[in-house]
Amino acid sequence: MPDNQRPPHDRGSELWDASEGPSRLLLSSMDRWTSALLADDGIDMPFMGGSDNVEAKIIAKSSGILAGCAAVDHMIQIWAGSLQISWSHGEGRSVGSGDEVATISGDKEAVLALERTILNILGQLSGIATEAKKWSSKAPGQIACTRKTIWGLLDKWAVHLGGGLTHRLTKQDAVMIKENDLAVMYPDIDSNGARISKYLGEVNPEDCGAFIEVEVREEKEAIMAAFTWSERRMINGYDRLVIMLDNFNPERCKAVADELIEMGLREHVVLEASGGILLENIEDWRECGLDVLSTSTINRGTTPLDLSMLVEEL
Repeated sequence: MPDNQRPPHDRGSELWDASEGPSRLLLSSMDRWTSALLADDGIDMPFMGGSDNVEAKIIAKSSGILAGCAAVDHMIQIWAGSLQISWSHGEGRSVGSGDEVATISGDKEAVLALERTILNILGQLSGIATEAKKWSSKAPGQIACTRKTIWGLLDKWAVHLGGGLTHRLTKQDAVMIKENDLAVMYPDIDSNGARISKYLGEVNPEDCGAFIEVEVREEKEAIMAAFTWSERRMINGYDRLVIMLDNFNPERCKAVADELIEMGLREHVVLEASGGILLENIEDWRECGLDVLSTSTINRGTTPLDLSMLVEEL
């Protein structure tokens, strides 16, 4: 990464604050997903509580980063308010095999009915946080997820807890312009590079959310985008433009970064690579002069953290 300036892809604060907890945006997502998960498990009415109580312990059976506690808290508050849960480890904390994660007590029927959903939420989100930690520890401040998610904003929250960058939270959160968008906007212009230049010469950043990003497929498109934006930025003081180098290999990425430096344009852009990025060759990517490495690998197809719940009668 060329400097210490944080890329605009760091949107985790819009979801989560370590002191305040989940934002309203994240709470809404928790409500939607937990309700859907419970409905798919045949639960469509809140539990009112009963006289037969139990206590259960949630135990980690593998090591990783814990995520999803607040989602479980929210679900219990809405669907089984008589249950009490006490966490031994907090969001984003490391857990080891055999560690007690939480104790839950209350109505036996509610505990048994919610057991699988609780473990599914914690397992899935902790698996994502664990994978994100693995990647972000090798490329701190550079690893970002994409909008290719399984559980939407919950995935992005878990990536954030694991030390990764969220990228755009929604399609409206920031503007990303791709080849298809440009073809629709400028059907009378044949060159994609010319379309990019025209778009960047006309767009109003105040209408674009957190940042503006353009996808390029060729080196010359990246140069044209950086040049066009640099002219506007020097006059109006706009934020940096994000240029995504789509399916470039590390060598091509380095060539673009070096050329932008040589032309005095590098300071005006954030360079992001996406496509073909693997954990095994992450060092090659880290050394090619980019700001952000985005991949859906950190949140799709990850291995859930193995957890179990052991119930004891009170």
